[in-house]
Amino acid sequence: MKNDLTKGSISKNIWRLAIPIMIGVVLQNTFNIVDMIFVGRLGPEAIAAVAMGGILLGIIMIVLMGISIGTTAMIARAIGAKNIAEAENIATQSLFMGVVGSIIFGFLGFFLAEPLLVLFGATGKVVSLGVFYIKICSLGSITMFLLFLINAILRGAGDAIRPMKFLMVSTGVNIILDPILIFGMFGLPALGVGGSALATVIARTVGMVWGLSTILKGHSIIHLKLNRARLKFATMFQMLRTGTFASLQMAARQISGLILMRIVAIFGVLAVAAYGIGIRVFMLVMMFGFGFAQSATTLVGQNLGAAKPERAEKSAWLATGFFEIIAIIFALTFVIFAKEIITIFNTNPEVIKIGASYLRFLSFTFIFIALSLVLGRAFMGAGDTLSPLVITGISLFGFQIPLAFLLSRNLAMGTNGIWLAIAISNAVQGLMMTAWFKQGKWKNITLGKVKK
Repeated sequence: MKNDLTKGSISKNIWRLAIPIMIGVVLQNTFNIVDMIFVGRLGPEAIAAVAMGGILLGIIMIVLMGISIGTTAMIARAIGAKNIAEAENIATQSLFMGVVGSIIFGFLGFFLAEPLLVLFGATGKVVSLGVFYIKICSLGSITMFLLFLINAILRGAGDAIRPMKFLMVSTGVNIILDPILIFGMFGLPALGVGGSALATVIARTVGMVWGLSTILKGHSIIHLKLNRARLKFATMFQMLRTGTFASLQMAARQISGLILMRIVAIFGVLAVAAYGIGIRVFMLVMMFGFGFAQSATTLVGQNLGAAKPERAEKSAWLATGFFEIIAIIFALTFVIFAKEIITIFNTNPEVIKIGASYLRFLSFTFIFIALSLVLGRAFMGAGDTLSPLVITGISLFGFQIPLAFLLSRNLAMGTNGIWLAIAISNAVQGLMMTAWFKQGKWKNITLGKVKK
């Protein structure tokens, strides 16, 4: 089998998967940044409308993440066991759920766009623009669902190159269409924020069509044949069972993030600005982390499927080790040049002071973040999505939120109290994830069911 990840050099397999995934994450961020750059020329109301629309559409991503994690884990296990027919069956069920999910969320988004925006505090022109944006995205939600799941299918099968290519083409199409549709060029009407949404839908459609062509025409190890496609609800249930906890983990992070932002907001707009800049700088580190984390998911799944638990464990530790090296380099850079980095984004002395402090506190926990991110995804590759959820929940709601509130107010530490709370939470999460991973119980999970 081509690119058999259950044999050969583990290190090479990690990098073979990680590098295309890192590039894909960069492309995805480029996709979003380009949208915001062009929309920004339309004024603050347009920016607010797209930003608030993005928050609402982010709910879809929580659901998609669950289905995709279940898809990747189960396909990786089947591929490792050399059961191609089962992998193709799982892919079929995943895509069917994607179609159904896109119809449900498309319907809800189209008809509930206005009340949801008002609920989130949108007023005036922001509401009308936001409704226009969300309705177009909702009508094209099938492109987001299917492209995301096709990428999950291929990555589970050990192919990270093709998903990267799909994203490259989608990003390129989006960059070309954004100014044409937003401002009106070549005789086309200016659609404003609607043009941004339409450009995104068209760009994803191109990637989706290429992805579907790849798996339907046999250009990958996964070759779906529509005349043999059968719905198997037991497989769907297992996929949902595996992915639900992953969705809940993502939801927990979103909720804790909103609460944390509310605590930061107590200290004023400059603190919020500094925190926002810090988060965006931190995402640079996470771009590398996601590559190694996803490689751990696939490698653990395939090697467990091949009945090689020790190789699966070694793959997870090596992927973690590679990210640790990069994380340490970033940590040293952030500690030394924290002020200079924040200055790139804002020159206000107070923003620089607060933002630099945040980066320094965060930098000392990069080694723990690497452990929690990569080992957490390794758990998911084994089909254990409950353990990462529980550990994440304890670290966020048992440590981060309560400590952020107490340290920032009762001990008069100001924003440094919040940053310390985040640091403690990161350390707790990393240590707990490591301790539980070492227990090795994840090795006995088969497609979400523990062996008897």
